[in-house]
Amino acid sequence: MTKKQKLLLHFSIFTATVAAITMTMVATAAEIVVYSARNEQLIKPLFDAYTKETGVSIKFVTDKEGALLQKIKAEGVNTLADVLITSDAGNLWQASNLGLLQSVQSKTLLHNIPANLRDPLGQWFGLSVRARTIVYNRNKVKRSDLSTYADLGQSKWRARLCLRTSKSVYNQSLVAMMIQEYGEPKTEKIVQSWVVNLATTPFPDDNRAMSAVAAGQCDVTIVNTYYYGALMKKVSNLPLDIFWPNQGVGESGVHVNISGAGVTRYAKNKAAAIRFIEWMSSEKAQNLFADANMEYPVNSMVQADPAVAIWGKFKKNSLNVVKAGELQAAAVKLMDRAKYQ
Repeated sequence: MTKKQKLLLHFSIFTATVAAITMTMVATAAEIVVYSARNEQLIKPLFDAYTKETGVSIKFVTDKEGALLQKIKAEGVNTLADVLITSDAGNLWQASNLGLLQSVQSKTLLHNIPANLRDPLGQWFGLSVRARTIVYNRNKVKRSDLSTYADLGQSKWRARLCLRTSKSVYNQSLVAMMIQEYGEPKTEKIVQSWVVNLATTPFPDDNRAMSAVAAGQCDVTIVNTYYYGALMKKVSNLPLDIFWPNQGVGESGVHVNISGAGVTRYAKNKAAAIRFIEWMSSEKAQNLFADANMEYPVNSMVQADPAVAIWGKFKKNSLNVVKAGELQAAAVKLMDRAKYQ
């Protein structure tokens, strides 16, 4: 074989190798893997819409938040996950605190998502908003009797309050945000006053707490708005109404939290994962994501679904929800001291 022939052979082998690597990269980029704590029936339509629009297929695994975090941690560098989707800033903060997520630089996400609804370091981003607010029995409570979260500790609510258990991350996040706003001593007094006013032991979920209010076992509770929406859709004649607390002059507004997403630390398809999260923050996807969950869009350019908008406008607490995670441990200890089960 001549020198020229050898050079041509080596060049052809090199060209074929580059082509094979390129094809592999294209094939890989055309698929991302999502670990999701949101229910399949709520999240799959969004995945299908993205695949239809972009041609990128999405493989996904659904499970409880804690199980998914442990799975990503155990898999380490070999994880299949490119994206983690979960609810509550406390859970997202926990994922970042465990080193499971990586920082993302994206002008699109900075533009679409308010600063208080995303991680300051860019490790996770809110994609929908839920409010943890007051729900009451309109046959037993006048709206004028309601005002703030703290007011539920007043003597007029003795044996009239129901709550979900303190083991719920939603209540842990609420108390964590109160610590950030009021400090631990004042927050502890508020939580203690709630405990004194309980009509019964705390419930394992929001639906049971609302059912107890509807049945007259208690008169008022604190729940996430989407649970209220889903329950009223299912049983429309329940005597339950929403009340937005902390709306007065100088008051901070309703506690809000998020469902959100982050790119995993060892994502094999980082660029594709970022594009997917950017798409989820877009106007088109926001309608799909927020409406399906009866939540509020995080993108201010998108209107809430009419079924959600009918609950009325309200002032939202503007504290960064990252505090729900940073102060979670303090919140748990505080609730334990307050004998909140």
